[in-house]
Parts: sequence; C-alpha cells; structure tokens
Amino acid sequence: MNTEKQAEKKIKKVYLSHLLKDTDLKEITDRTGCGLESIEFSIADNLDRLSETICSYEKRMEAMNCHDLILHGPFLDLNPMAFDSMVLNATKIRYEQCYQAAKALGAKKIVYHTCYIPKLYLLIGWAERVIDFWNHFLDGKEGIQVVMENVQDPEIEPILQVAEQVAHPDFGLCLDIGHAHCYSNYEVGKWTETLGGHIKHVHLHDNDGSWDSHLALGDGTIEIEKILSDIRTSTPEATCTIECSTRERVEKSIEWMKRHQIV
Repeated sequence: MNTEKQAEKKIKKVYLSHLLKDTDLKEITDRTGCGLESIEFSIADNLDRLSETICSYEKRMEAMNCHDLILHGPFLDLNPMAFDSMVLNATKIRYEQCYQAAKALGAKKIVYHTCYIPKLYLLIGWAERVIDFWNHFLDGKEGIQVVMENVQDPEIEPILQVAEQVAHPDFGLCLDIGHAHCYSNYEVGKWTETLGGHIKHVHLHDNDGSWDSHLALGDGTIEIEKILSDIRTSTPEATCTIECSTRERVEKSIEWMKRHQIV
C-alpha cells in the first residue's frame, strides 16, 4: 500500500480514556503518541472543588507528559431536556464547570452524553428541548469543540435533528460504536450513514451486541474497520478515543489498529 493510501486509512488523532493508572497511561502515550480523554471532570465531587481538581490534574498531565487532551463531561443525574427547572439549572452549572476546566487545561473537545433513558423519557419533543439547551449553552462560546454522545439511545433521527439544528460551529456528535451496537436495533453502519459529517469524534470499543462490555477492538462483532472507513470518508478530521478499562484491552486495541494501519 502506498503512502497516500495509508494516510487515507489513518484516524487523525487517537486518544485513550483515562480509565487506567497514570503510570500505565504514560508508558502507552509515550510509546504511541496517543492523547488522553479525561474522566476527572465527569465526577460531581471533583466539580465541587473545581479549582483544586484543575490544579491537581494539571500536575498529573505534566507527570504523564500529556499535551493533547479532551474531557468527558458530567452526566450522572443530569438531563439537558429536563422539564424540572432545577434539574435543568444543575445540568447547565455542571456542564459550565466542565467547559471552564477545558479552557483552563487547554482541552480541544468535550464529550457530553445525550442523557436519554429509554422507557423513562418520551422522544416526543426531546430533540426540540435539547436543541434549545445547546443553543443557549454555546451562545458566546468558541474554540472548544463540544460533541454529544449516544448512550442508551435507540433511535438515530432525534440525534440527527439536534446535530442539524444546533446553530454553532463548535457543536457536533460523538458516535459511541459500542453503545450503538448493543442499545439500538440499527446496524452501526446505519448510524454512520445517517449521521455522516456530523460525527466529529468516535468512542471505540467492541461487544457482541448483548451488553456494553467494552471489549478490545476485534473481540466483539462490530465491523469496526468498515465503520472507521465510512467515518474517515464523511469526516476526515474526526478523532477517536479507545474506551477500554484495562491495560490489556487498551494494548490489544492499539495493536488491532496498527494491524489495520489505522494508527
């Protein structure tokens, strides 16, 4: 394969979810050049002492020699389509705290969940309320890409509607291929086909379709190589995060990507 063809196959930037020990991550990032997706600012206790958490994580970044960072935003007990004004306000406050942390730490992106829970919330009016939330939240903000991640979402169209109608250049989608595979009846390829260029970031892990097991790439039944090929075609600038919780699975996923000339 020539150099040009190899370049076409490669993901622009690969990150590792900060689910491993700092020492393990430093060894892997030093060797591979991967960035980090921090989960520190998804945790309410850390947001309650935001300045302290920012200072602490800044020191950890230095120790890990990390210079390429994205953040995973808070999601527990939060809901950007909430009807309850107090829940909606709590969501805005927590999201804003994470955004401020991203600015302080020089993070390039923030991943926020849709927070949709099937059988608890109706989809009627869901997209309209989420669109309103993001248009207000992002008003006056710039420079950090904000991407909305599917989790238990069974349907694609409401997410597409949000992506199409949030009027901000920094807004896009994070496609979690593992979630799409086990929580939706649509093939993952249907998600990439429908969402197309709105996909700015991808969470990579595998499963057999029965539950969200976060297996190493290639250990489940997702057609990952085809999915990534489709995403590179529609959004060449898309980045990805390997979201596995053990070093063995992370290392195996990196080797899988190397074999398929994706990194």
